[in-house]
Amino acid sequence: MTSDTPRATAPDLQEELLRRARARAAGRSTAPWPTGHRSQGPAPLSHAQRRMWLMDRLGHADASYSVPFATRLRGRLDIDALRTALTALVRRHEILRTRYGQRDGEPFQEALPAPDAIEVRMVEADPGRAEGLLTEEARRPFDLSAGPLPRLLVVRHGAEDHTVLLTFHHIAVDGASLEIIARELTQLYTAVRRGTQPELSPAPPRHADFARREYEAAEHFEEGLRHWTGRLQGAAPPPLPRPVRPPADAAGRPAHAHSLPLGPHVPGALRELGASHRATLFTVALAAAFAALHRLTGEDDLLIGVASTHRRGTDMRALVGLCVNTLPVRVDTSGDPSFTVLVERVRDTLLEAQRHRDVPFDLMVERLGAAARDADGTALVRVTADVVAQPTALRLPGTEGEYVDVSVGEAKFDLSFGLLDTDSPAALVQYSRTALDESAAVTLADGFAALLTAVAADPGLRLSQLPATAPAHDAGRPAGDTRDGRDAGPVGHPAEALLRAHPQVADAVVVEPVGGPLLAYAVPRDIGGPSRAQLRSHVRASLAPELVPVTVTLLDVMPRTAHGAPDLSRLPGLPAAPALAGPHAEAVTEAFGAVLGCPSPGPDDDFFVLGGHSLSAVRLAERLRAALRLPVTGLDVMQARTPRAVVALLDGRAEERAAAAAAPTRRARPRGTREGTVLVTGGSGGVGSYVLRELAARGRPVLALARPESAHLVAGEGVDVVEGDLTDLDGLGAAVARADAVIHAACTFTRPEVDVAAMRAMVDAWQRGPFVFVSSVDAYGQPVDDLVEEESPAQEPLSPYGRAKLDCERLLLDAAGTGGRGGASAVRSPLVWGPHDRLRDQLRWGATGVLYQAVQERRPVSLPKPGAHGHAWYGAPWVHASALARAVTSCLDTPVHGVANAVGGHVSWYDLTTGLIELLHGDAPGAGGDVVRAILETDDVHPDLDHHWRYRADRLGPSLREQPGESWRTVLGEMVGALGA
Repeated sequence: MTSDTPRATAPDLQEELLRRARARAAGRSTAPWPTGHRSQGPAPLSHAQRRMWLMDRLGHADASYSVPFATRLRGRLDIDALRTALTALVRRHEILRTRYGQRDGEPFQEALPAPDAIEVRMVEADPGRAEGLLTEEARRPFDLSAGPLPRLLVVRHGAEDHTVLLTFHHIAVDGASLEIIARELTQLYTAVRRGTQPELSPAPPRHADFARREYEAAEHFEEGLRHWTGRLQGAAPPPLPRPVRPPADAAGRPAHAHSLPLGPHVPGALRELGASHRATLFTVALAAAFAALHRLTGEDDLLIGVASTHRRGTDMRALVGLCVNTLPVRVDTSGDPSFTVLVERVRDTLLEAQRHRDVPFDLMVERLGAAARDADGTALVRVTADVVAQPTALRLPGTEGEYVDVSVGEAKFDLSFGLLDTDSPAALVQYSRTALDESAAVTLADGFAALLTAVAADPGLRLSQLPATAPAHDAGRPAGDTRDGRDAGPVGHPAEALLRAHPQVADAVVVEPVGGPLLAYAVPRDIGGPSRAQLRSHVRASLAPELVPVTVTLLDVMPRTAHGAPDLSRLPGLPAAPALAGPHAEAVTEAFGAVLGCPSPGPDDDFFVLGGHSLSAVRLAERLRAALRLPVTGLDVMQARTPRAVVALLDGRAEERAAAAAAPTRRARPRGTREGTVLVTGGSGGVGSYVLRELAARGRPVLALARPESAHLVAGEGVDVVEGDLTDLDGLGAAVARADAVIHAACTFTRPEVDVAAMRAMVDAWQRGPFVFVSSVDAYGQPVDDLVEEESPAQEPLSPYGRAKLDCERLLLDAAGTGGRGGASAVRSPLVWGPHDRLRDQLRWGATGVLYQAVQERRPVSLPKPGAHGHAWYGAPWVHASALARAVTSCLDTPVHGVANAVGGHVSWYDLTTGLIELLHGDAPGAGGDVVRAILETDDVHPDLDHHWRYRADRLGPSLREQPGESWRTVLGEMVGALGA
């Protein structure tokens, strides 16, 4: 289906929308953005963007949000011109270089500076092998906090045969955006080849301005919200026959599709049918989807989501961005109408929906509250429909372009119907394999194609006369049978699914008590229905013995909570649940209580019943990660739902990590690498050079990563050089795979997206041994207290540099101890001083540059005095490069398995300034009035000097202990003396 239909209706997203509705009802603003148009600076997210951001934060940062755009180009392709054209396109449309951060709990978007050049990854492969390469590239995740730049992969099949893949994140583009991108990229490419200026409009519209207008227009949606509230009152998601057994690859939402060709006359006949009833081809295709869904479910009251757009006017047609909306179309199919009557019903309903299409679907969900989803949590819009036209492809001069379909393997909705209105028309059914049974999907696809063909030939057929779209055993399914099985988890227990599928069972649930046998409960439809033994035999005939409940208890009615879920506490025969136990029980109970505001949550209390929502799941996961140093996401919390289940999840992951760390065997080392080799990145930098010296002193073999122009700076006895840098992700991975340990000391300082991508590539390639990352105290952000303990949680605001360091730490620490990997250490460093050119540059132009430049030019220096803004001290933490190198290398033998500070001491701004005056000009403070008067202590605090935190450094204390010649005055003299010379 088209890529511009976001996954808008997941239950976790709806929980977040309900939270926002409650916030507004309480009179609190849900976002800190002031009204009034602003053209520069951070902006709020549009509703569609917020949906993407939220799913990313929940741990849904999967391939379903990648938008691959691939074209096979036959002819002469100029790679350099393509790179230049894409770089110009990213410079022109700031949404393509926008990062997404968080402030006061609310997301924002902020444009980054235009890159100097977009990286082109080029590989050679025959067309048969190219499919796997394209899919792998499309599935690579993006980092929204760093700014997801488009990725360009060129697969070379021959001298004049290439496949070009551009991959975007859905938060930045929709389907209409791809048409703009293809057109402008062609114009830019042509201009580069000819050496002329491209014929483009002078200034394209900015998506940030659209997001601000949408935010400011929220108060004007009231009339539309009243319409949608009434229209959707009592609506329910269509029931679908779920698989009895979940597919083996059921992680995420595995997508599958069935496509059947249609006769070439079918689209034309359907278009004529629509014209005779004042309807479009899309309306007729949507009516066919309703008919197929009716035949599948037996339901008369059905709801299907369709994609709409917010693009209005000439300017918006040139806008690159995510400008889509979801319209829930609810149609009554009762009375066995003819297909032409159904088309008219769909037409009228769709026209009514279009009149209120500006109301974001997220706001509809907020207003609906609990009615926005079914009692078992199923999303209201789980089925969609669309007409798919000829796909967009690049049309570069000198080449012939052919669209290439690249699947990311993730379904956005449970079920989607499609009519392919192309040169080769077809009927398409795409579905999540965890939501729809495979055999039912095959029958549905066959029936949908037959249905389209039938109504094209005879539109007067009644719904009951149309081809069946459900397997024979489902044909008589009573209306209202949900048969979804979600009460027991994402896909339900197989025994529960079988019981629900029984024609004489109205409701069922399967429970596995902690420490007890598997139990089933069923509600018969009629008096005199099947006995307990008969139902158990029905289950036993299809399932393995371990999946068969020991008994099936018959109930008159299923007890349910106020939220519609089965109330397990009222089911007969369940043993009392044991108390919560395990090494992580206390931390989980405390986190549930603190985040959800319930002092004593029960071990089996439901996260959502306790008032949980999407953002609180994220916060709860972050709290557990910080406390336990174990990988857990907000999505994990929402799927586990109870403290007991979360404890079990964490216990399991801790056991996996311990087993991996204790494994006696290691992965084989590649040939040509010495035993115990340490890979060092950043060896030519100020920190890395000292690390190399320390490793040499310890006799450790080293593999140093360096660019070709810097290789001579790191080469030496015991050091092998491998060429590469942080932008060469494949080279980074290959270097990591060759080493028995890693010390990552390289950093761009100004391009956080590069730093995070590099860390991700290194962690993915990490196979064995310890990994030490030289991080920064900037990862703490701005703590509330002036004394910062090691591993204190980060506090907003964080600088982009600090945020990148924190993100890199999380990538590393979450992977530690898994898959044969060793322990991990994130060593947070402050200012690093030492007689090295890179470190001298930081003294002159970095955080201390405002002081150094003023003293060098003999200008008065204004310093915050003690007590200004309530802080007793202003200054900076620092560490000698030699001490930092000792601390970092010590982590190879004794990993800290978390975060440790490498702080050698703290120097006040006053002491540093007087020291610089003395070293640069030979003036001793107090020797003359001029020097004393040059330092002014005031209540004003310069932004560069607004640092009042002192950091504890206990874990690495022995390594950081000051050696002779390592006092701050001595090392400062070494640095300044060399500068003066």
